Amino acid sequence: MANKLLKTSYELVVNNFLAIVAVAFASSVVQRGWPVSVDDLTAWLHAQRRVHLLTAAILLLAVAKLRRTRRPKDVYLVEYGCFRPKPCFRAPFATCKEHVHLLPYLLIDKESLAFVIRLLERSGLGEETCVPYSYHYLPPERTLAAARDETELVVFSAIDELFAKTTVKPADIDVLIVNCSIFTPTPVFVDMVVNRYKLRHDVQALNLSGMGCGAGLVSIGLARNLLQVAPPGTHVMTVSTEILSSQYYVGSERSMLLPNCLFRMGAAATVLSNSPERARFKLGRIVRTMTAARDADYRCIFQEEDDKGVVGVRLSKDLAVTAGNALKRNIVAFGPLVLPVSEQLLVAVSLLKRKLLRKLGAKVRLYRPDFRTAFEHFCIHAGGRSVIDEVQRGLGLSEDDVEASRMTLHRFGNTSSSLVLYELAYTEAKGRMRKGDRVWMISFGSGFEVSCLAMECVKPAADADGPWADCIHRYPVQLPDLGKEII
Repeated sequence: MANKLLKTSYELVVNNFLAIVAVAFASSVVQRGWPVSVDDLTAWLHAQRRVHLLTAAILLLAVAKLRRTRRPKDVYLVEYGCFRPKPCFRAPFATCKEHVHLLPYLLIDKESLAFVIRLLERSGLGEETCVPYSYHYLPPERTLAAARDETELVVFSAIDELFAKTTVKPADIDVLIVNCSIFTPTPVFVDMVVNRYKLRHDVQALNLSGMGCGAGLVSIGLARNLLQVAPPGTHVMTVSTEILSSQYYVGSERSMLLPNCLFRMGAAATVLSNSPERARFKLGRIVRTMTAARDADYRCIFQEEDDKGVVGVRLSKDLAVTAGNALKRNIVAFGPLVLPVSEQLLVAVSLLKRKLLRKLGAKVRLYRPDFRTAFEHFCIHAGGRSVIDEVQRGLGLSEDDVEASRMTLHRFGNTSSSLVLYELAYTEAKGRMRKGDRVWMISFGSGFEVSCLAMECVKPAADADGPWADCIHRYPVQLPDLGKEII
């Protein structure tokens, strides 16, 4: 208790050091008496030529205008919407096991079958995660038509949810960004959206692919960069999804069976603007880190053929460790931008202490900054239970801090690039978001890459509507402790 009080006092003093010094200085000046009286100042102004005063005023206004023009515009998240699957899409464990038994052409031996079942039980997924219609067929329908049907279902549902929650209309959209990693049809996703919602002929459309689960924050980062130089009142819509229907792996390689077990259907859409009108969140810093120069990281999530020529996505057994190491590199750049001065000072002292004592042969553990001093909420991409565990351990977070990630993985599974928005929706549905609260979003993508986004709540959600509307009352649930996960 005493240590906690001491740290709180330290943070108050250090984080407000400049304000304390300014107040002390102002008090000192007032006590000594201001040397210039109001009458003296008025007389001096009357003595000056009016043209000089007018010129000085114009120059001050010009400098102020130039400063505002050169400063990047603030960017806001106006609203977001997520696809909420119907119960008919559910894929409980019993159904998954039955389908594997009834698909003899998969040529999965008993050992591999036991591996798949064990993975499902330890994955952190619940019994209500959903897969597209094509996965419910025997055998699964891996056609282009099935993938298009899934695309129209999840993407259009997420956009419909978005427009239903905001006064922004399709005609107000100036830029459209859609991301999906593997499935890329012709015409592409942006063309589907433009055609469905009859967007303006001059809308700027961008389609991103191949970036994996991290593409959602990449799209938001791209939208932010565009909005900072766009005219005031510009609106950008982003759509994030991953289409599963054409990607079902029918081979027997264990590392390529993992996506079948972990990934589930989902999509999310956002509207961003450089106008604060109707905004819900204000975007802060965004930092993206690429580690593709390292061969092991580059091949950590890799689409290829197995030894029998069957195409699938291979997930490395070192995925969680790779994600943790990449996040450390990202934090080196992201931390100084968001941490309060008190935490940065402790890190600097720790680095100095380590450098001095290393010469004496002593080992000093670096201070781990407390990011809970900078953020109230955390949305960590729930790529799997082990990924959440690795990030929680690395950042020193509590179970409450990672609750949104664990519960989202349990209810919706890994929905890829849209997942962090489902986690944001969970926090809002529980009524925990307050005006001024800060949110840290973390996503991981193939390559390997990490993106971190800081946001500040401007206006909390008015209700718990959204993807959690029919089940939020049942969460959080108690998750079984099954020991070490397979990946």
